Parts: sequence; structure tokens; C-alpha cells
Amino acid sequence: MSGRGDSEISETREEQAEQPETPEDERDEDLADAEDPAQVARRARWTAAGTGVLLALAGLAASTLRATGSAPALVPAAYAFGAAVCALAAFLGSRGRTRRALWLLVTGVMVMALGDQFD
Repeated sequence: MSGRGDSEISETREEQAEQPETPEDERDEDLADAEDPAQVARRARWTAAGTGVLLALAGLAASTLRATGSAPALVPAAYAFGAAVCALAAFLGSRGRTRRALWLLVTGVMVMALGDQFD
């Protein structure tokens, strides 16, 4: 037979429970505490909100620069619309809707990039 017999099992559950924790077990508990779901959610909200604000400001700055230049009117409008979408993503991200915020950020940047192609 290839399997182990019952006589080969040296430790019972009681014996395992009586053994002191090793440093590896303590490290595993520290890692489990570091990945607290509330902390992960808080970090995701801050990331979504911060990224949305930065992209919205970048889109508004690009829209202002393109509006003062000789670009067609569609280019600054696309940058402004993309910035508005990113601002909406920042708002949703701060409220905990991080998946929707991510997709809105992608959409806003794509709108800005598409508007830049008309220049």
C-alpha cells in the first residue's frame, strides 16, 4: 500500500495544540493582521479618490492649454469631458465604489486620448 497507516501518525490534535508557537506562526499572524479588510478597503478608497482628482486636474489643465491654442474646439471639450468623468470617478471612489471608479477613470483617460487624436 502506498498510503500511511494510523500507526505512523505521531501527533494527535491535543499534542499539536500543546506545542508552543514558532516564530513562523507569529509572522503569519502579523501578516494576517496587516491585511485587515477594513484597512484594504480604506486604502482602495483613498487610491481611487486620489487618482481621480489627479487625472481630473491634469485634464482641466490640458483643456485650458488647448483652448488657448489653435486646436479645434473638439480637443479642449474632450479633455474637459474626460476630466469631468475622472472627477465623478474620484467622488465614487471616495464613497467606496472603487470598481466603478476604476472603470470611469479608464473611460475618462480614453476620452482625453481620443480627443487628443483630433488635433
